[in-house]
Amino acid sequence: MNKENKQLPLVEFKNITVLKNITRVVLDCVSLTINQGENVAILGPNGAGKSSLIKTITRQHYPSYKDEEYSAKVWGQEDWNIYDLRSTLGIVSNDLQHECDTDVSGFETVLSGFFSSIGIYKEPVTPEMEKKVEEVLDFLEIEHLKDKNMDQMSSGEARRFLIGRALVHDPKALILDEPMNNLDPHALFKFSDILRKLAKAGTSVILVTQNIHDIIPEITRVVFMKAGRIVSDGRKEDIITGTKMSELFNTPMKMEVKDGYYYVFRP
Repeated sequence: MNKENKQLPLVEFKNITVLKNITRVVLDCVSLTINQGENVAILGPNGAGKSSLIKTITRQHYPSYKDEEYSAKVWGQEDWNIYDLRSTLGIVSNDLQHECDTDVSGFETVLSGFFSSIGIYKEPVTPEMEKKVEEVLDFLEIEHLKDKNMDQMSSGEARRFLIGRALVHDPKALILDEPMNNLDPHALFKFSDILRKLAKAGTSVILVTQNIHDIIPEITRVVFMKAGRIVSDGRKEDIITGTKMSELFNTPMKMEVKDGYYYVFRP
């Protein structure tokens, strides 16, 4: 579900510092490059700065120019409007889910991705758009739910429609901010299957989470964040260890790997 494009990094941040309420540092001199085609997990405890990093990409947060070596680029652009990037970058966040928790149908929610709106108002809808929505619904296996209103869906169902809303432009990459929070086991397994399907179809998956078991086997790189900083970054097999996880979450842990998934236990 990808388009051809120059091999520019998706994200290229260097020495990024973000302040909240003027004095509180939520990102502290963060440098991060994510290349096109990578499947990456950004993992860390509550308050690590993960969501602040995503909000910097979406321009909800703006960096402080405190460092002369500062640089912030998305797809090679130093100035960007997230709406202009929707054909290459899809973002699904908890904030978006709250905004879309309305009496709008699933079909219209996905269709609204063409207009960056919540629902359809007076926008001209073409047969090509409707056909694309049907293709996306079929791909995500939610066609049978398309007439159900978003505020009547379970969390897992609604998040799959939000992914659909992001996919109507065939983005090369999809950023998901804590997408598996509050899902029951059935919804969790189904959502994980959908992410794997996307990754196998060629869409880069950038997964932001605090739970190690959210990380699908197709993710090959993991970035650890803590207290607004990146504290570790590398191959999944090298980064996810009992020792490193214990340091990240300040609690003793041991790890187990089964069928490409990682699980954490008390030692």
